[in-house]
Amino acid sequence: MSRIELAPVVGDDLDRILEHLFQHHGADAPSRIEDIMRAIDVLERNPLIGQPARADLRELVIGRRARGYVALYRYVAGLDTVFVLVIRGQKEAGYTRT
Repeated sequence: MSRIELAPVVGDDLDRILEHLFQHHGADAPSRIEDIMRAIDVLERNPLIGQPARADLRELVIGRRARGYVALYRYVAGLDTVFVLVIRGQKEAGYTRT
């Protein structure tokens, strides 16, 4: 199993997402954060599951539409470690419904 390391800024991302969720979705907010973390945990067993982004980065799409997020990460095979760099809402990350 691969190791997962969260960049320090990911904590800020989750705080920002949680604050937004509390403002707009109230009681559902903690479970949505849990959903994001469970999706990231999938990278332990499938570190290349995310779609290629740029250079050596990948994007893990989590959920969809208003419940959608994107985790930008780098997998370093030599260390067998996934480095999660940022988490954004899909709309923040430039994903739009077509």
